[in-house]
Amino acid sequence: MTDNPVVDPTMTPAWEALDGRADAFDPDLRAWFGADPNRATRWTIDGADLHVDFSKNLIDEGVLADLLALAEQTGVYDLRDRMFAGEHINVTEDRAVLHTALRRPATDELTVDGQDAIADVHEVLNKVYDFAERVRSGEWTGITGKPVETVVNVGIGGSDLGPVMAYEALKPFVQDGLECRFISNIDPTDAGETTKDLDPETTLVIVASKTFTTLETITNAKVVRDWFLGALRDRGIVTDEATEKGAIAKHFVAVSTALDKVAEFGIDPNNAFGFWSWVGGRYSVDSAVGTSLAIAIGPDGFAEFLEGFNAMDVHFATAKPEENLPILMGMLNVWYSNFLGADTHAVLPYSQYLHRFPAYLQQLTMESNGKSVRRDGAPVTYETGEVFWGEPGTNGQHAFYQLIHQGTRMVPADFIAFANPAWPLKDGEADMHELFLSNFLAQTKALAFGKTSDEVRAEGTPEAIVSARVFTGNRPTTSIMAPALTPRVLGELIALYEHITFVQGAVWGIDSFDQWGVELGKVLAKQILPAIEGDSAALDAQDASTKALIEYYRANRK
Repeated sequence: MTDNPVVDPTMTPAWEALDGRADAFDPDLRAWFGADPNRATRWTIDGADLHVDFSKNLIDEGVLADLLALAEQTGVYDLRDRMFAGEHINVTEDRAVLHTALRRPATDELTVDGQDAIADVHEVLNKVYDFAERVRSGEWTGITGKPVETVVNVGIGGSDLGPVMAYEALKPFVQDGLECRFISNIDPTDAGETTKDLDPETTLVIVASKTFTTLETITNAKVVRDWFLGALRDRGIVTDEATEKGAIAKHFVAVSTALDKVAEFGIDPNNAFGFWSWVGGRYSVDSAVGTSLAIAIGPDGFAEFLEGFNAMDVHFATAKPEENLPILMGMLNVWYSNFLGADTHAVLPYSQYLHRFPAYLQQLTMESNGKSVRRDGAPVTYETGEVFWGEPGTNGQHAFYQLIHQGTRMVPADFIAFANPAWPLKDGEADMHELFLSNFLAQTKALAFGKTSDEVRAEGTPEAIVSARVFTGNRPTTSIMAPALTPRVLGELIALYEHITFVQGAVWGIDSFDQWGVELGKVLAKQILPAIEGDSAALDAQDASTKALIEYYRANRK
């Protein structure tokens, strides 16, 4: 790790300056907007197709200058350039971090560890596109000659959260007659509910696991394979080893680089789509992991999706810091987390199609930056990571917005909305989308400016409940808008948050691209399983709490 020097951010002049500012900080968005009629214009930035209004954040020119200085002094820009160049900035795994290569044009050149990364990416991408087109056109059929109607993606983590989020977000672009379903949880309910009404003759299963050893994915894949073969045996379609092999070859494909394990499972290695060690799972939706999405929206739609990612990559790599969306949003998050005491961050899409986007961001942000050790192995002495969460508006307004508006905790929030809806419906003469957007705009206005006690009294409110109806305001929000939720715009949004996450991790000096924190539980689960199954020695080896819980389970399992 000595080749990756880390600056302790708390020892920089910018951190000291921000500390001083925070101590004396007394934000007043009402006064700021009143004193500066151009505040909204000055604090609004366009990047790619995204229009982002920062004006309702708790920030002024002095804070911004110090935040950008902190980014400079902690090496954010240098680390960014090294990432794009393919250097091994994932230090604990000694790997490059090149999800950005997945969406670069075929005409680009980038050699990483002796390999032409761009050529490799487009070789796999073309294979995915060819397969997707064969499925979409009906050329690829199942063992009985029927075309595919349902694609079942079996994965977990990035191999599930990315594809399912993007599929849900882009449903208006899905080909008629095709449906994607997703299995991730090892809870048997997930596989059971997903397959119970499917026709195996028209089902295609994609098993997504880089190593093809992920416990949850391979267990679920075996369960789905048993369901599939059992159903075809009942119909007299699978009668022997040869027909079983033929059925698997026509209905199962893999996203993996472990071709030996793919073949051992029964999948034809020719029907496997690979990716690389420099693609982390939570950054992989734009790789072969997105094969289900490529089938659903087609190669042209997927290419547009990638173009959106690349547009934000170029913006991040080239825009000046004061006009750079990921830099500004990442540094704002540092300001709120490390200096103003915010523990969580809400992402509130005003689009039902983005209902899985907050869950996707939970993995992206918290698996990346939930670290307590720096890249050089030293413990951190400051807060890292945030708890990301959210739900679509307007549903969230009737659930948790109360806490954001009047609670004791400050919750910075990103609001996302689009000018054009997929469903331009009306309630009589009223445009439903305009009603929807009025809520989007009203919430950020209320959070910023609140309602004073004098305004409450002026409404005739009894004095005894005036205080309960006061809104303090000065609750920070960022408003993100785009013309419409298209494949390109979705790619831009994902890449925006990827780079926001990078910026924060770079400031904190942590490795945002490993995830050792998920390993210990996996190891212990394998050790505990024999105890659950009845091994008395394994049971005796457990701690008192675990042992008692296992005994309860065994006594109550029917």
